[in-house]
Amino acid sequence: MVVSRRRLLSGSVQVVSGAAATAATAAIGTPGAAAADQPADRSADRPAGLWAEFRASPYTHPQIPYVALAGYEGGNPCFPRHPVRANALHYGARPDGSADSAAAINRALREVGESGGGTVLLPPGTYRIDDVITLGWSNTTLRGAGSGATTLYATASLTDLIGPYGSRYGGDKSSWSWAGGLVWMCPADRYRTLTDAIRATAWPFEGWTGNSRDEFTELARITAETPQGGRSVTVDDPSRLRRGDRVLVQYADDPGHGLLAHMAGDVEGAAVYDWSDKTKLLSYVPYEWPARITAVRGRQVAFDRPLPLDTRARWRPRITTLVEPLVNSGVEGLTIRMTPTPQAPHLLDRGWNGLAAQCTWDCWVDDVHAADVDNGFLMVAAKATTFRRTRVSGRGSHHPYACREGSHDNLVEDFTVERRTVPAPAGTQLHGINAEGLSSYNVWSRGRMAMGTFDTHRGMPFACVRTDITVTNDGQHGGDASAGPLYGARFTHWNVTVTNGRAGCVRIDDVAPRSATVAISAVTPSGQTDVPDFTGTLDSRLESYGTPGVPPPNLYEAQRRLLP
Repeated sequence: MVVSRRRLLSGSVQVVSGAAATAATAAIGTPGAAAADQPADRSADRPAGLWAEFRASPYTHPQIPYVALAGYEGGNPCFPRHPVRANALHYGARPDGSADSAAAINRALREVGESGGGTVLLPPGTYRIDDVITLGWSNTTLRGAGSGATTLYATASLTDLIGPYGSRYGGDKSSWSWAGGLVWMCPADRYRTLTDAIRATAWPFEGWTGNSRDEFTELARITAETPQGGRSVTVDDPSRLRRGDRVLVQYADDPGHGLLAHMAGDVEGAAVYDWSDKTKLLSYVPYEWPARITAVRGRQVAFDRPLPLDTRARWRPRITTLVEPLVNSGVEGLTIRMTPTPQAPHLLDRGWNGLAAQCTWDCWVDDVHAADVDNGFLMVAAKATTFRRTRVSGRGSHHPYACREGSHDNLVEDFTVERRTVPAPAGTQLHGINAEGLSSYNVWSRGRMAMGTFDTHRGMPFACVRTDITVTNDGQHGGDASAGPLYGARFTHWNVTVTNGRAGCVRIDDVAPRSATVAISAVTPSGQTDVPDFTGTLDSRLESYGTPGVPPPNLYEAQRRLLP
């Protein structure tokens, strides 16, 4: 089958620069008040007051998380240019779509990766792929000529290529509804383990510690409490720890589920919440936080970023090994387009998925377009990975963007979700920019969403930021009831323009504990499904309601400007 190049769509780049932050008098909104009770107030620069509060205590602010280090190498905007080591054409790739090119591209990536890394070029053209493209080696880049010039045209779904991927929770749900990509960034050994288990109809653990939650080695126990925001911990024995090591900091829960209540901000409502029947949420614990060691001085171990939570003794905090991550690798300058198929009923996706980043750390995706996909861009146990200038378009998708359990400190910026080109089939669902499963400190910045919503998919993600985004808010959140609360503490929506006036999932002051909803459009409840999980005071903030565009326009960029 020859694929016409006329099917290519050019990429789009949107850049909005931030203004300098200013300081003014703080003003506290009324948590849980109705939209009509919060008129626009331009007489005081309220977010500048909240911003001034944050500047005074950036690592420990009760509502706003410190996310200045989200993304590749702590937010480094300059991705490396690995030397060109291979051209996929020399391995037999066909740029006219006349034959399968997956084997040739994968062979080039494997040879370059196994020889120490470099760049594999995909010159302009349309490359038919009859298999998954796997980038499984560190220091390796797959680089097209631009999303408007190089296309990977997928002819088979993940179900066709790997097999049915059942849910660990039973039923007929397909895990391809939230996992895997036809371009899959994942350490080669990890990818083989995952796909072998799927083919054997066994459920593989998708996170940071092997094929089950107990495949790790304890390196040290944390013996003293360091509060959230601290940079170092005290350990019992530092002999197995070295500067530069990439490790996991693991937190278990106590019988009274104090860890989960802490993730919810230790608010009054969390104290009486029934965690015991939230079986899916409980399966996400221990909480695993990947971190890089920057110093070992005696029994003091310092990390590359502030601690996400207190290290209280009853949560048995410890430092452990993890699977070898994919580091310093990227995918650039291409479109991933699917053979036209209708969108599947909800949770029955066959896996026409764009790009998945799994067990990636300090990696990047730049100028990549996913077209006619079930799911566009997926983060699964991803750490400090930047998605820049990405776009989802075509017949409509289930998750344009998904940030799943074990994913921390990732950055999605300059992103676009286009309006679907065909009506949504009956029985389908549209989410949007997703966060779930105790994922934390992730950022979505400078986005333009012609459809979808701010999907918080239960599993109590916490300390995430969505900022400088325009959205036609017509999607809905998902998540099974057994996955527990929609939100943990310190979720922040900052400068969001809602084009259709719908409140759901964007205005969160009456739903999310210790949250900040700042400078969003005036909105009205309509078809709301995001109802409060906690009773009592949430200690949330609603500031400059009805006035998007107030300074600083982009919370992430403003935090970046505070870096030394």
